[in-house]
Amino acid sequence: MSELKNYHMSVDDFRRHGKEMIDWIADYYEKVDRYPVLSKVQPGEIGDSLADAAPVRGEDFAQILRDVEEKVLPGITHWQSPRFHAYFPANTSGPAILGDLLSAGLGVQGMLWSTSPACTEVETRVLDWLADLLGLPEAYRSTGSGGGVIQDTASSAILCALIAARERDSGLRTNRKGCGGRQVAYCSTQTHSSLEKAMGIAGLGRANLRQVEVDERFALDADKLAAQVKADKAAGLRPIFVCATLGTTSSTALDPIAAIGQICAAEGLWFHVDAAMSGTAVICPEYRYLHDGVEYADSYCFNPHKWMFTNFDCSCFWVADRAALINALSILPEYLLNEATESGAVFDYRDWQVPLGRRFRALKLWFVLRYYGVEGLQYHIRRHIELTRKLVQWVEADEHFEIVAPAPFNLVCFRHRGSDDLNKRIMDDLNESGELFLTHTKLNGRFVLRLCIGQSRTELEHVQQAWKLITTTAARLRADGR
Repeated sequence: MSELKNYHMSVDDFRRHGKEMIDWIADYYEKVDRYPVLSKVQPGEIGDSLADAAPVRGEDFAQILRDVEEKVLPGITHWQSPRFHAYFPANTSGPAILGDLLSAGLGVQGMLWSTSPACTEVETRVLDWLADLLGLPEAYRSTGSGGGVIQDTASSAILCALIAARERDSGLRTNRKGCGGRQVAYCSTQTHSSLEKAMGIAGLGRANLRQVEVDERFALDADKLAAQVKADKAAGLRPIFVCATLGTTSSTALDPIAAIGQICAAEGLWFHVDAAMSGTAVICPEYRYLHDGVEYADSYCFNPHKWMFTNFDCSCFWVADRAALINALSILPEYLLNEATESGAVFDYRDWQVPLGRRFRALKLWFVLRYYGVEGLQYHIRRHIELTRKLVQWVEADEHFEIVAPAPFNLVCFRHRGSDDLNKRIMDDLNESGELFLTHTKLNGRFVLRLCIGQSRTELEHVQQAWKLITTTAARLRADGR
């Protein structure tokens, strides 16, 4: 009988191909700004270029890498391009990539403390570091009544907060018997759609989400919130949850968390603060004012994978009372029982999230914090805000354009004076050029262009190029009568 073939990649081959892969990524970053930022492929084009079935025999790694170049890369929208200005960034950095590589290499499943103690304890320590950097209340530290955990996204964080609020209000009855349709939650009309989705997932019903009107700065109106809560209570409903946003997706509006928090404290409502984008700014002491009132919050999250150079996915979520979260999400079958859990001396982060399994996400965050240090992070945050302010000045100085929302950090909402159709044509022409990528929103019913400056490698030259392209494209369309 012939010797059985081992189909694994050998250690020597892994070492060789691993170096090739690192070189490929390094080369990619050196030339990323040469690619069209927005992929130009048509629907189905990438799929049609791939084989109809998996290969029977394994293929050479060099061929796989060639296909990445020839078949995958054309379908990439280059989020790491310094000319990417759409949505909010999902930026990364060398330390984050290497930390993620180490996490993949270790391949741990950190559902319980006992399944990899380092996975849990590094995460706990890093979240404590960040709580200090952000000036969060002492309760949010692991040594207090609450603590922090890494979720995949802010959408998961808000779902966990909502479930905890639901169970705190019902005394855990809804976990056992289901929802009765009377529990109500609140946000502004500008709040991220993930809360509406969470209302459905949590069984509370999207119809029971009250979207409160905003003020002239697109921030939640606290007086209208108080009135809505009062009206719902009078109607026999049970208000349980309020979400305030520090940096809304459309315009980076800042909800008045102190005023909202006081309402929540008076009414016994769970108060969640979603700082997914703008929370990073608070690493700089001059923006600590954003957290005035955060002491009222039951939970808080921000996303290092947006503006803190830590690759997706990595959303930091804190609660002031971890027992409320754990009681809402914990379920312990026999096969997960172990001495460490039974001792009560450890965190089992599977009880702080919806899934059971979890990756060692804290490694990449730990790498970023240690490599950049606080001063390195502050430098880049301040630099992006400085570049944003320059762009605001250029827009304000141009008679054809107007700023339509405050720009406190790194997002500029602006539009060409005139029709929505003209603004859409400007955006479409810019994106089709491949020279940059930006997106839009609607504010007060008008089509508004959004340009975000938060990509790790964006510098002054890229912002200058973007503004020049915007103005020349607009001038051409005006001349064409379009």
